Amino acid sequence: MKITSYLLLFLLFTYNQSFAQKEVKVQGAVLEEDSNIPLEYATVTFKTTTDNKVVTGGITDSKGMFSVDVHVGTYNIYVEYISYKTKEYLNKIIDKSINLGTVNIALDVDTLNEVTVVAETTTVEIKLDKKVYNIGKDLTTAGGTVSDALNNVPSVSVDIEGAISLRGNENVRILINGKPSALAGFGDTNVLSQLPADAIERVEVITSPSARYDAEGTAGILNIILRQKETLGFNGSFNLTMGNPDNLGLNASLNYRTENFNVFSNLGWRYFDAPGTRLNDVTYFDTTIDGQIVEPEYRRIREDRTIERLNRNYNANVGIEYFLTEKSSITAGLFYRFGSDADISLNGSERFNNGNIIEETLRREKETEKDNSYQFSLNYVKRFGDDSDHILTADFQFENGDEEGFTFLNEDYLVTNQIDPEPFQIEQEFAIEDQKEYLLQADYVLPLGENSRFEAGYRGTFKNQVTDYRLEQENIATGNLVVNDTITNVFDYDENVNALYSQYGTKFGKFSFLLGLRLEHTQLKGKIDSRLTDEELVEAFGFPIQTDFDNNYLGLFPTLNLIYELGSDDSDSEESITLGYNRRINRPRGRFVNPFPTRSSRTNIFQGNPNLQPAFASAFDLGYLKRWDKLTLTTSVYYQYETQSFERVEENTGQQTTDGIDIIRTIPVNLSTNARTGAELDLLYNPKKWLRLNTSFNFFQFETDGEFNGINYSTKNTSWFARFSSKITLPGKIDWQTNAFYRGARQDAQSDTDGLFSINLAMSKELIENKLTVSLNVRDLLNSRKRQSTTTTDLFSRYSESQWRQRQVNLSVIYRFNQMLKKRDRSGGRGGNVGDDDFDFEG
Repeated sequence: MKITSYLLLFLLFTYNQSFAQKEVKVQGAVLEEDSNIPLEYATVTFKTTTDNKVVTGGITDSKGMFSVDVHVGTYNIYVEYISYKTKEYLNKIIDKSINLGTVNIALDVDTLNEVTVVAETTTVEIKLDKKVYNIGKDLTTAGGTVSDALNNVPSVSVDIEGAISLRGNENVRILINGKPSALAGFGDTNVLSQLPADAIERVEVITSPSARYDAEGTAGILNIILRQKETLGFNGSFNLTMGNPDNLGLNASLNYRTENFNVFSNLGWRYFDAPGTRLNDVTYFDTTIDGQIVEPEYRRIREDRTIERLNRNYNANVGIEYFLTEKSSITAGLFYRFGSDADISLNGSERFNNGNIIEETLRREKETEKDNSYQFSLNYVKRFGDDSDHILTADFQFENGDEEGFTFLNEDYLVTNQIDPEPFQIEQEFAIEDQKEYLLQADYVLPLGENSRFEAGYRGTFKNQVTDYRLEQENIATGNLVVNDTITNVFDYDENVNALYSQYGTKFGKFSFLLGLRLEHTQLKGKIDSRLTDEELVEAFGFPIQTDFDNNYLGLFPTLNLIYELGSDDSDSEESITLGYNRRINRPRGRFVNPFPTRSSRTNIFQGNPNLQPAFASAFDLGYLKRWDKLTLTTSVYYQYETQSFERVEENTGQQTTDGIDIIRTIPVNLSTNARTGAELDLLYNPKKWLRLNTSFNFFQFETDGEFNGINYSTKNTSWFARFSSKITLPGKIDWQTNAFYRGARQDAQSDTDGLFSINLAMSKELIENKLTVSLNVRDLLNSRKRQSTTTTDLFSRYSESQWRQRQVNLSVIYRFNQMLKKRDRSGGRGGNVGDDDFDFEG
């Protein structure tokens, strides 16, 4: 009897276990209430009825459909979508496969403001090969430019003249939507100061690029992803900005999206004045020639320059994305920019001997420049089967840029001790630049199981730049302008890069890695059309140069990125550690290889060096992330060793102006090696809904070892920069933001540069049900954003001080319409990088 009872209990237990383990399917569709628009990426969560722990779940597809496999049992089911009211099915008995039918959820108006607050915060995502900073509503950059926005991104700094550096290294590669682009000015980062900041969706800081990316840029890559509205229907925004000094801008973002296509556009016009100043104070030393001490013509020369820059530019970025099928799409885009600049500068020069002014002159310079460029791009995305991560993409891009510049220069004596001084020559400079670039790219991603991926691709970029420069100078005897054969030239330059890459990544447990190899062939080809012979060129420039060169380089660039998740599955915080290695290249280009000088004044010139060789660097990066509920900490240490690194050196040319002043040139050279080490720390802290704090600190040291023309330029320098940002929501829903930045003093082979401190303030108010935003900001509140440096050589010592732009006050008004319901991108092809989704290990 007992045996029979035990047997019955055993069979009953086995039956119950079998029943409990049975899986069934729960299906349904999630639509927006009233409009019946499908909600893609809505979440369906199954939780236990006892302690409300998550058991399983799923997300909806592009048609709002979901299907979740779940064990038989009783659950609380929650259907959620951001800014919508949650639909609940409490104590729902699931004993067989069922269809919940259509689940209609409505907008939760009460939470819209909270959602907006979250969107304002700049957040960071840690991925295998990069950090992604989602740019929120940064009040200090309202009415500003892309350069202004980049200056608020951790690890990035933008100096007073617009040069962008990453971790203190200016050799950074700028990409737009993952590709080199005319929007970035063909490598001229000053163009980024013409594009509106609100065009940015996010910035990817890639300090350890995977094999997918170009090997160019020893510092790493900044990938700027532009906004593309995903809101269904017709929607957009208008942005009007007014400021002092003169700053007037109008920007319109208009979009129309349906289930089958998306038309997007960003149109802008801007007029602004950027007054600046520059001071050079040079003291010349005695020299020894054939054992005799020779005193300089003037012991000290002080040049004080004021600049008025009047800029007018137009830009338009329009495109259409068409969904050919559920698995494929094609995107076509056209970018156009036209700029017209007129600069006027006055350069006063005082020449001293024994502390007394011997001579004083005033140089007037009028410069006009017109920039006309456009870019056309095509992108095709094909997804295979039911696996959305099995992707093939193809890209074509063509860019064309034309720049025309004209400069008129005239100088007069104000004070002189000469009885009958020879007048200065009137000068006219003409510069025409024509730039063309083609890009062909294909990428293929093949998932291998659930957690692995293989990727391969090709990219070819083919650039040509022709610079036609002519200098005309007055013949004092006749008054006619004649061509200066020494400087006039045509420089035809090609840069062609063909690259193949493959990489493999996988994740097992808490460990992930991405291993890749990139093969690049580079052709740097240049031809200089000059009226001078080779012997005359050597005499004019002081060293032999190649007037017709064709240099080819073949390089392998391995990459490795590792990530290990330290936190436990049931922990409330996230924690991970990353390790990256990559090899990079820095190619000489443009003005760096053109030996014909460009002049900032009669006595200071910049001269390129066609003998420059590419620099190669190996970099290591060790990072750590820890995220709590209200605090995010990211930190890293890094090391980079670069060979054949570029450095700019200054030297006396041995030539003089017509009035006996030594001419100093700056020239880039390969200075052997450069070792760089550093560490950075970023903190994001949101203690209260009304308070958000962000601070970052970057410390770096570099050591250069090398010599040029018998002079040792080896140096060792330590520097740092830090920034702090706070955003407070005041009563009346007024937001107040403060940004502070400090860059420590630094040194290079010849110069010491002082530290720099600046503060930006801003406030904003949302009106008309959050459709209208009014903001007021002040950039460089203390008017202290000035670069001050001292350069010392055996022949001279120079103190320099420059301010590119004075304190700026802006009032910005933004009006938005129909920006409610968002539709997720089905193709995943535009603006991102193929295969990212699999390995987006966020922190």
